[in-house]
Amino acid sequence: MLFFVVLSVPQVEVDSGVESVQLICKAKVHLPEDAEVGWTDSSHRKVHVYENGSDQPGEQDQVYRDRTKMNEDLLKTGDLSLTLKYPTERDTNTYTCTVYSREGKVLMKNRVQLKVKVPQVEVDPGVESVQLPFTTIHLPKDTKVEWMDKDNRKVHVYENGSDQPEEQHQVYRGRTKMKRNLLKTGELSLTLKYPTDWDTKTYSCSVYSRWKMIRMKTQVELKVRVHEVEANPGMESVQLPFNTTLHLPEDAKVEWMENRNNRKVHLYENGSDKPAEQHQGYRDRTKMNEDLLKTGDLSLTLKQPTDWDNRTYTCTVYSREGNILLRKEVLLTVRVPQVEVDSGVESVQLPFNTTLQLPEDAKVEWMNIYGKVHMYENGSDQPEEQHQAYRDRTKMNEDLLKTGDLSLTLKYPTERDNRTYTCTVYSREGNILLKRKVELKVRAESDGFDETMRAASVPHQKESDRSSSLYTPVDFY
Repeated sequence: MLFFVVLSVPQVEVDSGVESVQLICKAKVHLPEDAEVGWTDSSHRKVHVYENGSDQPGEQDQVYRDRTKMNEDLLKTGDLSLTLKYPTERDTNTYTCTVYSREGKVLMKNRVQLKVKVPQVEVDPGVESVQLPFTTIHLPKDTKVEWMDKDNRKVHVYENGSDQPEEQHQVYRGRTKMKRNLLKTGELSLTLKYPTDWDTKTYSCSVYSRWKMIRMKTQVELKVRVHEVEANPGMESVQLPFNTTLHLPEDAKVEWMENRNNRKVHLYENGSDKPAEQHQGYRDRTKMNEDLLKTGDLSLTLKQPTDWDNRTYTCTVYSREGNILLRKEVLLTVRVPQVEVDSGVESVQLPFNTTLQLPEDAKVEWMNIYGKVHMYENGSDQPEEQHQAYRDRTKMNEDLLKTGDLSLTLKYPTERDNRTYTCTVYSREGNILLKRKVELKVRAESDGFDETMRAASVPHQKESDRSSSLYTPVDFY
């Protein structure tokens, strides 16, 4: 009598780069000579098929062809284990071994969970090089070694006893190196020069025989940490660093971009800066060093940073043909300025000064999450645009567009004014020229301060205004 048997799900864990891994499956019952054995993965792809006394490679999914093996006399011995060659991270899966009778009935089923670990290498930005490790045994002279990235671009090729730089993708040319006598020593590690966060990805190394069959394969995950720069509000300037020892051609193009909105921050081309190419929010605010291609100092100085500049910036170096030679990302964090006062003061100023030349028809708008706090447009304040909670409580300086002093004075601040306020400057076309945030914290009054005293401190306001907008809860708050 044959029985349906379900076994527990064992787990197998191996490192990427091992020659093979075995998925154990052993029958607990006697199997008929005409039984069929099939291994599948969780996507129902056929991994290995044994039928009519022999393997059936034509039934396999192409992902597994030439990579699987089962024991001889498997139906007699009951050892239905599967050997999977050159496992990589993509093989992390749950595999099912199923035994069928000649009539198609399931006689036995067993599952094995495989996890292939990928070694990780992590480096700081700015290091000269990083090594992706791979060590194996002595290899024959006709072996081919190929490093690839996750996008199937060739990183480095070694064949016929030498490197093949013409096979590399252009972004890796001049940036990779392997050791001499690598086939004798089995040291197939790859050195990648000038790594940046753009190189953060998984790399695979495949070793091929003379007949183009894969002998072994490994993967390495590289993570290059993003360079982080912090700035305090009110600083005159901040530098986004980028230095390289790579020899750059005289006709190279250097481009700094802001990632979130894909805006051009600074462009250096044909030996000079191109301010006309910049996004208007960065005009007259950026600077790069002289002789940058000779010195390799591609750092960018950003003037008058505010929290609006909190972005990730990418510097890319292009050859004359448009090929990428280098790339680096820098994360800039400008802390939001905080203003703290006691409740009961007559007024508080939310500071915002700029040396950027603003057009005469610019619009300046102070807001918080609930509405408009103050509006300046067409050369004058627009009190009808304000939220009622701020009517007769705000003031901006005269000639603000000429002086660049866009600070806002808020009268009679209370705890309810504890907000983050944003000042945005728009061009006539509605484009954002500048933006800054200020966080206001109004400390609580002493216990003896009551509403009568508070009302007396605001003599210019109507009673109706005080009750409706400032001192009773409304939707705005």
